[in-house]
Order: sequence, then structure tokens, then C-alpha cells
Amino acid sequence: MISYEPFWNTLKKSSESTYTLINKHNISSATIDKLRHGKPLTTTTLNDLCRVLRCRIENIVEYVESPLDQHL
Repeated sequence: MISYEPFWNTLKKSSESTYTLINKHNISSATIDKLRHGKPLTTTTLNDLCRVLRCRIENIVEYVESPLDQHL
């Protein structure tokens, strides 16, 4: 399972907020909603978040093993 918990921690430590992400950096409110609800994001969106927050990908997402994961 992909977790966006690192994103929220990174956002708290930054000078940005969801408001500035939407209004200053043109991150859509739908993207913020996806982050809040653990929905899939594109790699382009992840790249944009890393660029805006000046961080690495592991500061946005992490993989957490879950019994709900699809069997391969």
C-alpha cells in the first residue's frame, strides 16, 4: 500500500500549505483530495510535489506492506 503520510509531514515542516500549493503552485484541489484519501497519483504529479517542496520522493510517499495488497 502506498502511504502519503510522509507528504503531510514534509508539508508541515515546509513554508507551504495546501492553500499555497493550490493557489501559488497550481497543484489541483483534486490532487490534494487524492493525497488525503490515499488515491493514486501520476509520477508527473509526484515530480511536481517534489519540485515545489524541494524534497526527495521518499518525503512524499512510502510503501507500507498491507494484507489488503493485491496478491501477485
